[in-house]
Amino acid sequence: MTDVDALATFDFAAFFAAVDDARRDRDMGWYDLAGELWDQSAQLNAERDDHPLCGGALSRLGARGETSCQYALFLLRWLGQSPEEFLTGPALDVGDVQLPDPGPDSRLRWDLAQLHAALNQERQRQGLTWAGLAEQIGCTSSRLTNLRTARMADMALTMRVTQWLRRPAAEFIHPASSRRRAELL
Repeated sequence: MTDVDALATFDFAAFFAAVDDARRDRDMGWYDLAGELWDQSAQLNAERDDHPLCGGALSRLGARGETSCQYALFLLRWLGQSPEEFLTGPALDVGDVQLPDPGPDSRLRWDLAQLHAALNQERQRQGLTWAGLAEQIGCTSSRLTNLRTARMADMALTMRVTQWLRRPAAEFIHPASSRRRAELL
């Protein structure tokens, strides 16, 4: 049985500070950063006619103190860092944590259904109920079962789950484009 305090947690404050420091080092305003983040997937965005990221929303992330796992991927890609680099506490060595390089025709996306399937398989292997698993991870059982159909989840939850699974987040993060893995967009 895993003690909830034995799981590393995603340090959002350190993550946001790294983004803000890199932004200031490059002498960029928040709207400049939003444009650069969006341009990482310029070809995909043109194909999809998507709505760009908002610099104001980026600037308010620090005050919110959290972000979705999908939104964090724009920033992690820009920083060139993995989510595991922002874990605090007893982080497990889970192997290669490098995120895939999606190119301008793709963006990185968490495959939450895949994460749910891996979680469910390990839960069953250990003979745990969803409530028992939720107690170990430190959340409600509905937050875990909802991963099966969710398009978004908070970064803190996804990273606690990957740490509990003893697997790198990169196993559940894939380049998504209009041609590949469209269901993840």
